[in-house]
Amino acid sequence: MKVAVYGKGGIGKSTTSCNISIALARRGKKVLQIGCDPKHDSTFTLTGFLIPTIIDTLQMKDYHYEDVWPEDVIHKGYSGVDCVEAGGPPAGAGCGGYVVGETVKLLKESNAFYEYDIILFDVLGDVACGGFAAPLNYADYCIIITDNGFDALFAANRIAASVREKSQTHPLRLAGLVGNRTSERDLIDKYVEACPMPVLEVLPLVEDIRVSRVKGKTLFEMAEYQPNLNYVCDFYLNIADQILSEPEGVVPKEIPDRELFNLLSDFYLNANLGSAKKVESKKQDVSLNFTII
Repeated sequence: MKVAVYGKGGIGKSTTSCNISIALARRGKKVLQIGCDPKHDSTFTLTGFLIPTIIDTLQMKDYHYEDVWPEDVIHKGYSGVDCVEAGGPPAGAGCGGYVVGETVKLLKESNAFYEYDIILFDVLGDVACGGFAAPLNYADYCIIITDNGFDALFAANRIAASVREKSQTHPLRLAGLVGNRTSERDLIDKYVEACPMPVLEVLPLVEDIRVSRVKGKTLFEMAEYQPNLNYVCDFYLNIADQILSEPEGVVPKEIPDRELFNLLSDFYLNANLGSAKKVESKKQDVSLNFTII
């Protein structure tokens, strides 16, 4: 099974991906995580350092694929998760999609691509071009990471459009959304009401998730000496279980941009208006109490 993880930049894709990879490994699966970002930091919390990229290795070998061995590019991470970083072209030059293609090509030629139960692609930002949509060519499922905010859901809708487009020529389905960095889900629910798709999980809003990135550790590793984090790990295990159940998934029908803009804007405006009315009502109650006194 191959899973591609997408979402707005900075939404916590890599942190979420690493914890999902470990959760899948804890379920007895052999897992490979492929970072598809020129920053090559997708697997940082699994390995604790920035591993050499496939592009770096190919350059050192003068692009002689036959001279590259799996151990040159695959690095062992926490809980037995294998890690690969595709890397990327120099800033302002080349195409990230080409790099992903070269990564898959190399792994196939070394037969490593076929040795895993699960391959998880952690992909840069939202889908803005065919290049960064390239992992969808290989994936069985797409998972979108979002929060309860306007920008992340707008990006999620664009990713959903890419899934629909790719599903016409590939056996690809959207597994669902994962809510991250939010204590609420009302806007997420509003979106999936208009654009039906599963919500796999809404992760708890805890500072340790963000701090884990800085520490270079996953929640599962941190939970070894902070048992109070075990309940957070259960959220990732729940996502893993849903993936392993091979869900039917959906081919989403994205909302046109202007309609989505109006939907999300109206929701915000109405919510703020409701909050303002509550505040005004409380002020009137306080004023009335003072008058009575």
